[in-house]
Amino acid sequence: MQIRTATERDAETIAEIYNDAVLNTTAIWNENKVDFLNRIKWMRDRHDAGFPVIVFVDVDDSVLGYASYGDWRPWDGYRHTVEHSVYVHKSAQGRGAGKALMEELIRLATDQGKHVMVAGIESENVASISLHKKLGFTEAGRISEVGTKFGRWLDLTFMQLRLDTREQP
Repeated sequence: MQIRTATERDAETIAEIYNDAVLNTTAIWNENKVDFLNRIKWMRDRHDAGFPVIVFVDVDDSVLGYASYGDWRPWDGYRHTVEHSVYVHKSAQGRGAGKALMEELIRLATDQGKHVMVAGIESENVASISLHKKLGFTEAGRISEVGTKFGRWLDLTFMQLRLDTREQP
């Protein structure tokens, strides 16, 4: 098992993992599936903005999960803060792929000089909240009923990790 930079040949599997989360989970608050061309554009946009897209692969180089981060908010004052996304194929969940991808994202963001990493997690996703806590994230707040999926309101828990000890940007 290893982590590497995603390539366009990974786009179909990344789309499959994304679409499974769209159809079956509240991890993504989107109801529209995507195709591999959408994921190629997404990867190019992330790359062009200077952000990573990484994949966790098995010994056959099959993608089991992917992760990225990007701007938390689009205004200059937030340029030192990123929000991340991590998605693991349902067959590989609970086997360390998510943790490994998160640890690599944290390393990459730190190396890139980012100051804070933010996570927006559906508040009933106990496994994700627990993993974030194990990696040093702290809960920053909870907003009730700001999303909807599967015919119900969803709450959003924000968590954050300070990546460095700088007192000034």
